[in-house]
Amino acid sequence: MDDNVVNADDDKQEHQQLRRRSLLAAAGVLGLTGGAVAVATTTRGEPARAAAGVTRKITIYAEALPNNQFGYGLTPGGATIPGPVLEMYEGDTLEITLVNTTSQRLSIHPHGVDYSTDSDGAPFNGSFNAPGETRTYVWRSHEMTAAAGRRFMPGSAGYWHYHDHAMGTDHGTAGLVRGLYGALIVRRRGDILPDKQFTVVFNDMLINNKAAPDTPMFEANLGQRVEWIAIGHGSLFHTFHLHAHRWADNRTGMLESLTDPSQVIDNKDLNPGSSFGFQVLAGEAVGPGAWMYHCHVQSHSDTGMAGIFLVRNADGSMPPGAQEAIDRFKGHQHKAAATHVHEGSGS
Repeated sequence: MDDNVVNADDDKQEHQQLRRRSLLAAAGVLGLTGGAVAVATTTRGEPARAAAGVTRKITIYAEALPNNQFGYGLTPGGATIPGPVLEMYEGDTLEITLVNTTSQRLSIHPHGVDYSTDSDGAPFNGSFNAPGETRTYVWRSHEMTAAAGRRFMPGSAGYWHYHDHAMGTDHGTAGLVRGLYGALIVRRRGDILPDKQFTVVFNDMLINNKAAPDTPMFEANLGQRVEWIAIGHGSLFHTFHLHAHRWADNRTGMLESLTDPSQVIDNKDLNPGSSFGFQVLAGEAVGPGAWMYHCHVQSHSDTGMAGIFLVRNADGSMPPGAQEAIDRFKGHQHKAAATHVHEGSGS
């Protein structure tokens, strides 16, 4: 599955995602709890199936990176920005051993899942890693349940995220600025697994802590099922737009019936602390090419909040015109556009 990833950072993140997906598949097949073995399959593009009540134990390393940045990784020396995609099925538990290899106080705090105060990841609850400290955080999840009055209590399934909550301030502001964040997915049994995954974090005026033309270029072959996880951090409001592709504004991005009322969109607010995800078929109805993703706040895209989604031909080759588009993007000067105000009654 060689996709000619653009640079070393993207290559490292791709390998971490593959390793993470292998762990998820193993969780479904083997259980990873030392209990009874449950047979299951997790073929890409087919519904996910996993044993109920699986507990997965993961070690994550928080590490210092160049340029005064920090990241999470699944192996020593493997930290990236964003950190690895973490996944679980509803009803599963993640036991995360966080190894703080840095000289800073930090933690890991999740959205969307269940946890006790000692796994909150907030100094408010005394839940953090001192410099050099190793600490275990336990995240649980649950399925949707029936309630009185023909109502249902929601489960944990969704596209969530995790981040530091202790570096710099008691809210982890310095950790977020410097790259301590990542995607967290809780799947419902029966969900379709993707061929590729991309995490996009709008963090103030940066995407994955980079500005154009150095923002990530994500790649897929025509027809591959691609999963996007979009996360917002910082203090600014954004919108996420993906050129030529669209998705249903619901939990998965896919319509579930002919009468599903979910609005189909290609642009959605992505504000601090929010997250959403969706799946698309790369190049569906539009074909291969270099397609842009960006913040649709014009002053933000003008100054560097934009990147490329490269859809190659089905055989992995470069489609006509794509390299020229990439070269133009790389050579474009991202800066604030001049505002022209027309005064008077003349046309």
